[in-house]
Amino acid sequence: MASVKQLMSMEGRVTVITGGATGIGFQMATGLAEAGANLVICSRKLENCEEAAGRLEQLGVKVLAVGCDVTKPEQVEAMKDATLKKFGRVDALVNNAGRAWVAPPEELPLERWQQVFDLNITAPFICAQVLGREMIKAKRGKIVNIASIAGLVGRNPQAYNSIAYGASKGALVNFTRDLAVKWAQHNIQVNAICPGFFVTPINQKLYEKNKDNIEREIPLKRTGGPDDLKGMAVLLASDASNFITGAIIPVDGGAIAW
Repeated sequence: MASVKQLMSMEGRVTVITGGATGIGFQMATGLAEAGANLVICSRKLENCEEAAGRLEQLGVKVLAVGCDVTKPEQVEAMKDATLKKFGRVDALVNNAGRAWVAPPEELPLERWQQVFDLNITAPFICAQVLGREMIKAKRGKIVNIASIAGLVGRNPQAYNSIAYGASKGALVNFTRDLAVKWAQHNIQVNAICPGFFVTPINQKLYEKNKDNIEREIPLKRTGGPDDLKGMAVLLASDASNFITGAIIPVDGGAIAW
């Protein structure tokens, strides 16, 4: 029988985090590093990944920084090859990279809709497919998709008006469920975290503009903090979640509870 410390430990494990250099991606990367995981941080801007890697390595783990556009299969393949060359394995994938475009539905340009879907749902499929092949060979793995409460319910446009974001995250929710069923036979657990509103450099201006509307919809009366996603990320990437798959878990201060 394993202890809780053993179940939650990521010592010797390798986790790939897309969009892991900033915002909630970096928060989760920090939590995983604190649990002992070696990391692959990838995003389009290599310099951001390198800066994040330097900070994470101070926690005593090994980190590979990779410039990668996760909407491009050939770049994801190259990222996988670099991961295997450095670490020889991949144990977990956190599909975190994402984007939004704020506009009323009647004004949203089709090209912006497509860009949001390319990154928020097509890219997680590409990454899961490429890295999942390695997990299938190993007969074990963890995939954690970062969806959103916007993918679970309709949102008040006064707080957040991005139908492409909500629709794409809804697709990611059901992608999570179906992939969990498809890959259960390979001992790969696939789950999703649905964050509520976390203030990041990307949405800082939106938050400042709509602060009252945003916080009014959260029972805890605050947005997500710098540690609020760490535990869930570690849980779903570690052996503590070996009997959890297809789960959709809100981390939202109670926003969808009423």
